[in-house]
Amino acid sequence: MSNTQLRLDRTQNVPIYRQLYQRLREAMADGRLPPGKRVPSVRSLASELNLSRGTVELAYQLLVSEGYFLPRGPAGTIVSPHLPESTKPAATPETATGQEPKPGLAPPLPFQLGLPALDAFPNKLWTRLTHRRLRAQTSAELNYPPPTGHPALKRALVTYLGVSRGIACQPEQIFITDSYRDSLGLICRALLKSGDSGWFEEPGYLMARERLLNEGMHLTPVGVDAEGLNVEEGLNVEEGLNVEDESRATSARFAVVTPTHQSPTGVTMTLARRQALLAWASRENAWIIEDDYDSEYRYHGHPVPALKSLDHDDRVLYAGTFSKVLFPAIKLAYLVVPLSQVAIFQQAMQRLGHGCPTLSQAVVTDFIEEGHFARHLKRMRALYKVRREHLRQALEHHLGDRIRIDLQAGGMHLLVRLADDIDDVAIASRAASAGLGGHALSAWTLTPTRQSGMLLSFTNVIDADHAHALAARLATLLE
Repeated sequence: MSNTQLRLDRTQNVPIYRQLYQRLREAMADGRLPPGKRVPSVRSLASELNLSRGTVELAYQLLVSEGYFLPRGPAGTIVSPHLPESTKPAATPETATGQEPKPGLAPPLPFQLGLPALDAFPNKLWTRLTHRRLRAQTSAELNYPPPTGHPALKRALVTYLGVSRGIACQPEQIFITDSYRDSLGLICRALLKSGDSGWFEEPGYLMARERLLNEGMHLTPVGVDAEGLNVEEGLNVEEGLNVEDESRATSARFAVVTPTHQSPTGVTMTLARRQALLAWASRENAWIIEDDYDSEYRYHGHPVPALKSLDHDDRVLYAGTFSKVLFPAIKLAYLVVPLSQVAIFQQAMQRLGHGCPTLSQAVVTDFIEEGHFARHLKRMRALYKVRREHLRQALEHHLGDRIRIDLQAGGMHLLVRLADDIDDVAIASRAASAGLGGHALSAWTLTPTRQSGMLLSFTNVIDADHAHALAARLATLLE
């Protein structure tokens, strides 16, 4: 590919590596670089364009990290055979299928949190199950869906939760929502009122914090240590508020926790802390909201039962989601409520007019009942264990003693701790500008903190070469 074709302009404010990156994407879009074609080596292209090797390497790394280029070791680098939709060559009259393009859709960002391995999802199987359901669809299934969820899916979840999480429940206790945040909104409307206070892990899940604050809740940050939520600290905070501030003398009405893999630190809440938290809730008639967002992904040690499995006084509301075990676009989650509160939640669902699409719920039901779900989770655990190790090794290779990685028993991301004097929010902002995902650790706290770090997902890190390319890019941002 010639210098003329790439049209690099040193008078522009856009960095040369970004110009090169964009020109190579244009070449893939118009078919000059078709899928599977070998691209020039970094050395040869740098020589041809009279650029430094570092400039060309940076452009190539960006294309590798976004899935456009695929390193083949000694065989060189090729254009990925599976280009993202936004870069596939335009259809010609001979090859056009008549399908409309998909504006606004883009591949996931490297390090993007909350995403499963989208490249490893069994699309063909899912399509077959969906087509089968469509062929058998009845007129009743075209009607408005049941507000509380598809009965068959709720029955399937009763079995799954009993076996995998130790939770004994009945179908009527399960409410199907479109997301964990939707479940939080439902809880606020059914059991709480604007102005109620609650304990919130510090640091804690950013999206849950925002939803609760938007619902008018007051959140009291309670620290997390190696044993999980520090219940004693929460009790001391409340005691101090009751004595020093009469306007805030009301005890917390709820606590939001992620006991299996604390979000974001990944620590597991100990049995002693779990028992103390349950005792507090029982004594204060408070509610515990258990977010069990990724308990399926544990890479060593025995599985940890859900906090709900220890709940003998019916104080725990258990929230799960299919977004992180299947794919986010499924827009399905579930909430298990105490039997005594079923009628209240049913009324709340009726008022809100909730009801997730029947088709997707039916397909998920088949996926679970036919054993595909269990097999998929087993494959993903094995895959994530490898991908996590690839990213860990790459980060330590490229960043060395500038970082410390907290490697926990499970989860879907790494917590990469930085020196306390590094502005992790600025790093995250620069990463976003460079096309990388990930979050700053300090953004997940309610109070100012000196802890600095980055939360980086490893689930879509394809292989060791991809991990090294991403780690090298991150290293340049830290410099």
